[in-house]
Amino acid sequence: MPEGDTVWRTAQRLHAALSGQPATLVDIRWGELGEDPLRDAGIDEVVPRGKHLLHRFDSGWTLHTHLRMEGSWRVEAAGSEAAARGLRRPDLRAAIGNAAWTTLGLRLGELNLVRRSDEHLLVGHLGPDVLGTDWDPGLVARHIVGSSTRTSIAAALLDQRVLAGVGTFWASEVLFAQRLHPWREAAGLSPEQVDTLVARVHELMVRGREHAIQSSTGIVRADARSWVHGRSGRPCRRCGQTVRVAPLGRRGADRVFFYCPGCQGGLAPTDDGRPQAPLGARRRARP
Repeated sequence: MPEGDTVWRTAQRLHAALSGQPATLVDIRWGELGEDPLRDAGIDEVVPRGKHLLHRFDSGWTLHTHLRMEGSWRVEAAGSEAAARGLRRPDLRAAIGNAAWTTLGLRLGELNLVRRSDEHLLVGHLGPDVLGTDWDPGLVARHIVGSSTRTSIAAALLDQRVLAGVGTFWASEVLFAQRLHPWREAAGLSPEQVDTLVARVHELMVRGREHAIQSSTGIVRADARSWVHGRSGRPCRRCGQTVRVAPLGRRGADRVFFYCPGCQGGLAPTDDGRPQAPLGARRRARP
């Protein structure tokens, strides 16, 4: 799922293409959602809020979208063949354009149209945005310390009510950087550990938002972008032990999380310790 840094870059591109111009193209393909409040209205701004995007129109309405797992927004020159092809795509969910640019919302996971005064109904539950003007490390630290005793630090980082914008990539990478066991109880961390962790999340994501390709190592080559995320079954770049992946969360609603048992304090409670082949490796057929 695209994380806060990816959504931030998407908002920047959309804002540059659409802000200050009347929307001459408004095409919403989402159930029975009407387009009338947006027709011929200008766009004041396109802003990110965690993993959410808000198109704010001068008519007093906001188009809210969430990319979920596979969604994206593309920006194409108005009247180009690429724009025309995009408008014909069956997975198009929204198109907003002006005389210069056509923006295409493809495979969007969520789309809503609300008055700007009602944005809080959609994003008001979110914690401080790691990349937003509302970033408040002290508040985030208090949220983490106040987590349920059964909440792991990895789950706390992924809880958008605690802080907005972090997904499994940045959560895995920052916990590895801090040598913290992902399944350790969040409430059991010391104040110094929490403060350092929160500062590191912010540091890594601020640095990462400037690059089109998500990378925690500073290298954009496909096989070198991360320390642990996506590297299960391969040697840890720091200690040489095998990076592993294990379920995180309630059964049926769990996600997988990457970690190094050598650098981060042992196996996860959900990890059976069996050998893990590298992701993408073909499984040998059983005789």
